[in-house]
Amino acid sequence: LVTANGQLENRRALIEAVMAGVSTGVVATSRDRTITIANESATGLLATVVGTDSLVGRRLVDVAPELDAMLDSGDREAIVEVGQAGDMRTLAVRIARPTTGPILTFDDITQQLLDQRRAAWSDVARRIAHEIKNPLTPIQLAAERLQRRYGGKIEAQDGTFSRLTDTIIRQVGDLRR
Repeated sequence: LVTANGQLENRRALIEAVMAGVSTGVVATSRDRTITIANESATGLLATVVGTDSLVGRRLVDVAPELDAMLDSGDREAIVEVGQAGDMRTLAVRIARPTTGPILTFDDITQQLLDQRRAAWSDVARRIAHEIKNPLTPIQLAAERLQRRYGGKIEAQDGTFSRLTDTIIRQVGDLRR
């Protein structure tokens, strides 16, 4: 018994060391969904939501109702938003279902999603800018050609033709910038 107890203690220490060193949140629950184990990453991600430092002993539904609902759905993996309006987090969640109770592992992918959105909007802006710039050169060239060809033939006293073509050329330059 002493040897077996020593081996169990060594395994427990190893598991705690491994769980403390990973950035993935790990939460083990009992069958009634009371949190029995939560590593530091899980506590850091979920404690901001519930406003406490310890998750152990709390019911999962009280800590993160979205995760609890995922257990009801039967899904093994999902993207879930947890938190309150001011501090929403997007988590990629995976569930293992041993007989002792569900074990949830999750990664915070909030920043990755924001980066993807920014990249998508940046691409949209780049394409729009390209579509706007494409017709600018022919417009500018046409206005300059009109000035060269008809600028001397139109009455100089009026100045309307010259003023309008100058406005076109100037505005094309502004759009290009």
